[in-house]
This record gives sequence, structure tokens and C-alpha cells, in this order.
Amino acid sequence: MELLVNGNTHVVDAPEEMPLLWVLRDMLDIKGPKFGCGVGACGACTVLIDGEPVRSCVTAAADISGAVTTIEGLPDGERLHKVQEAWIKHEVPQCGYCQAGQILTAVAFLERTPNPSDRDIDMAMDNLCRCGSYPRLRAAIKTAAGLEG
Repeated sequence: MELLVNGNTHVVDAPEEMPLLWVLRDMLDIKGPKFGCGVGACGACTVLIDGEPVRSCVTAAADISGAVTTIEGLPDGERLHKVQEAWIKHEVPQCGYCQAGQILTAVAFLERTPNPSDRDIDMAMDNLCRCGSYPRLRAAIKTAAGLEG
């Protein structure tokens, strides 16, 4: 199968039912998406497919027809994405395990909802964080949206 990942085309020989997560991590050596729960509930494996967040642990690689973006493909050249900059400013990560999926989910969310309320953020950000960094995560999303400094 052929996959477009972070702007590069990759041809991989994988079983059709193999989850995208394992193709990315084990075959393409892209380690940003993490294995968390294996059932699509936690969001540690979140990637963007044509700009939409997708849980890669429950999505067969063979079913992908769009462009895949992982956290490694998010920065534009040497510059970090505005969400990544806000994450750093607000010191969002604690352990950091869920952060790639959180950031990608936030990027897609802000594309759809550029002026989010606290409720909008709480409803959209369904990735789990065991460290409980949700207040800092909300502040970072507001900063990336230009709503707070």
C-alpha cells in the first residue's frame, strides 16, 4: 500500500488489517503517535488524516486514502505550529505521553472552531491525560486561538 505521511509518500508491505499506528511506528519509524489503550479511547495515537483527528490504533492502514500528519509533520520548517508554541508557553506537558495526540486534536479543533469557549474546548478535547493537565491545555488552546496572552 501507498501512504502519504508528513508530505512524503511511503510504500509499505503490511497486512490490510494492520492498524495505522503500527505501520507508522514499526514500519516507518515514526514514533510520535503512541500506543495507549488500543481501543481508540485515550487518544495517545491520534494523527490527522486530511486535517481530521483519527485514532490510529483502530484505523486500518489500508483504509487510509488521505494525507496523514503526525506530530513530526506539524511544524512548518524550523518554526513550531502556534499550538506547539502555546503548549510550551503554558507548560502543558507533565509526563508528555499524550501530548502529540492532544496537540493534533487541538490543531484540528481550532481549524473548525477558531473562537472557542471553555465549553467548546472541554467538549472537543476528548483525549485523556493521566497527569490532569487540562487547565493548562485549555489555556494553551485559548492562547493559540489569540483569545488570551
